[in-house]
Amino acid sequence: MVYKSNPWQRLPACCVLCGIALHGPLDLCAPCASELPLHQGGCPRCAMPLDGAGGAPCGQCQRQPPQFDACIAALRYEYPVRELIAHFKFRGDLAAGRVLALLLAQRIATLGPAYRAGITLVPVPLHRVRLAERGFNQSERVARVLARELALPMAPALAARARRTDDQKSLDAAARRRNLGTAFTAAPCRGRRFALVDDVITTGATLDALAAALRAAGAVQVEAWCLARSL
Repeated sequence: MVYKSNPWQRLPACCVLCGIALHGPLDLCAPCASELPLHQGGCPRCAMPLDGAGGAPCGQCQRQPPQFDACIAALRYEYPVRELIAHFKFRGDLAAGRVLALLLAQRIATLGPAYRAGITLVPVPLHRVRLAERGFNQSERVARVLARELALPMAPALAARARRTDDQKSLDAAARRRNLGTAFTAAPCRGRRFALVDDVITTGATLDALAAALRAAGAVQVEAWCLARSL
């Protein structure tokens, strides 16, 4: 499986990875799909990979439970998922983003309709400056696909990023939490259930801060649904 270096030259209805022509709803051929690093198992609270835990939370979540109740990630954040997400976020390759979002929708669908009943999707918001720089919110694009595929309501304006935060990439877990303190606000949402939608979960600091804002606004349950889990 070889990732195409220039996705802008890919024709419609082609595999986003190998470029072979397709005639189906998913821009991903069966051989490439079979080689994707699916994320199975892991901590039920933060999706951190675990071996032989029997469904119990990881040590970190037992010591310091996150503000979100559960986390589901469709894929592991490694090649070629890492490259697909980068092209989606930073090069505007919306076809790659759609493929990843459909894979997440399929993962959620396997849990059955009762699991997602009553849930409203909330994409992780971008600050207005970052949104202007990028031109779109990748989490909102993913949430749109999930809303359509899973027949779920979506509330993109429920939460907002109150202040612009430093880039999280170079920060450790503790610094990420400090960086995101009071970063989000949320409208009143007493008694409601939500699934936060994001591209990648690493330390979970962003999702934790947003979940805390929703809980302060009255949410009774908050989950996190992500394209990929960083290992």
